[in-house]
Amino acid sequence: MTDACDLTAVDARRLIGTKELSPVELLDSCIARIETVNPAINAFVATCFERAREEAEAAEDEVMAGDVLGPLHGLPLGVKDLNATEGLPTTYGSLIYKDNVPDADERVVATMRAAGAIVVGKTNTPEFGAGANTTNRVYGATGNPFDPVLTPGGSSGGSAVAVATAMVPVAAGGDFGGSLRTPATFCGVVGFRPSPGTVPNETRAVGLSPLSVQGPMARTVADAALLLAGQVDVDMRDPFAGGLDTDLLDPLVTLDLAGLRVVFSEDLGCAPVDDGIRAVFRERTAAFRSIFAEALDQDPDLGPVHEVFEILRGVNFIAAHKERLENHRDLLGTNVIDNTERGLAFSAADVAWAHVEQSKLYRRFLGLFDDVDVLICPAAAVTPFPHDQLYVEEINGEAMPTYMRWLAMTYGLTMATPPVVVIPCGVDHNGMPFGIQVVGPNGADRFVLEVAHSLEQVLARDPATARPVPDLDKLSTGG
Repeated sequence: MTDACDLTAVDARRLIGTKELSPVELLDSCIARIETVNPAINAFVATCFERAREEAEAAEDEVMAGDVLGPLHGLPLGVKDLNATEGLPTTYGSLIYKDNVPDADERVVATMRAAGAIVVGKTNTPEFGAGANTTNRVYGATGNPFDPVLTPGGSSGGSAVAVATAMVPVAAGGDFGGSLRTPATFCGVVGFRPSPGTVPNETRAVGLSPLSVQGPMARTVADAALLLAGQVDVDMRDPFAGGLDTDLLDPLVTLDLAGLRVVFSEDLGCAPVDDGIRAVFRERTAAFRSIFAEALDQDPDLGPVHEVFEILRGVNFIAAHKERLENHRDLLGTNVIDNTERGLAFSAADVAWAHVEQSKLYRRFLGLFDDVDVLICPAAAVTPFPHDQLYVEEINGEAMPTYMRWLAMTYGLTMATPPVVVIPCGVDHNGMPFGIQVVGPNGADRFVLEVAHSLEQVLARDPATARPVPDLDKLSTGG
């Protein structure tokens, strides 16, 4: 399949600006793709096509009138079902909110609309984003576009699938323990976890926690950066969003990678990683290590990161879900119940210890970049698994102590709050998409994006490391 919806976001926006592509034509192409492919994979769970067409017609009128256009003008957008959208069902993947229709957009949605984006619908997510498998009791499971019986990851799984299949050029998501990054690698797309405060988030239950962030998903790094330009803002309701990095508003440039010192890590020194994934990581990175000035093998010191993550995650779940657990336990899924009850078992002393250790971890991680420019590591510890399996129970024959432990490749980095870009890097030993994380120090968002953008171009030249593309014809026939 080749249509207007297959254009990159950057190309589509350029063609809209030069009056060579109508926003209406682009939207109609995206709607046609949704209607053709979505039944097989369930990425979009609520749509607003009529409103979107009215907005696309208005966007076309603004183009023809010569009005000043926003960075996302006329671009169809998928919004994760954890973000409140005015007039469009927002269920958070929970039976508690199955009939919820907000009367206002939350800040990130309003900001993207103001930048010119046209919301076409909501993308599926696990209940309240709990778990890296996109399935819930409201809408059911979302299938991986490369094999619909497998999971696309989560919690931004619907957004990743929508982008991978070109239902939309860009989609919004969020990330706590890897919710942008795991779906990106499982679906062969780009996901960017920004530094805290880069994209304001006024909805966090614990406002002083920097661990949950909003960010973009797209098929290329340049497209993700374009969506990010329509997400960044200042909102004092988010304690971390007091300043605007104006560098993020400009198009990315290609860097000279030959001047960079890079450190590679197979497991961050702490994460369980499938032996097959380790082998793929070594093979893929061997193909491009030589492009850097220096390529080292070194693990960051993340200390007792598993315990720190579980405690601080528990604090967030108590804040968000304790009342729901008390009043609506029968409507909640096992992941939300497990996280909340696990959190309630910790003491104030445990929480204080976790905050101290996370602060130490953050400072040690910053120190890593005194000598190197970026860290590169796998984006997931395993290959995609069946979506009827909620989580990974064992890796290399070792039982996982919690349902979250298999996510240590992503949540280990969350604890250090760096900007992280996931880019596709060919396929793994099972023929499924494989991705790598490109990581820099907190606040280096523009630099990390440009490193990933430059590396992406190198990877695209080699079929073994290029972005894989799902078989849309097969999906459209339900095969």
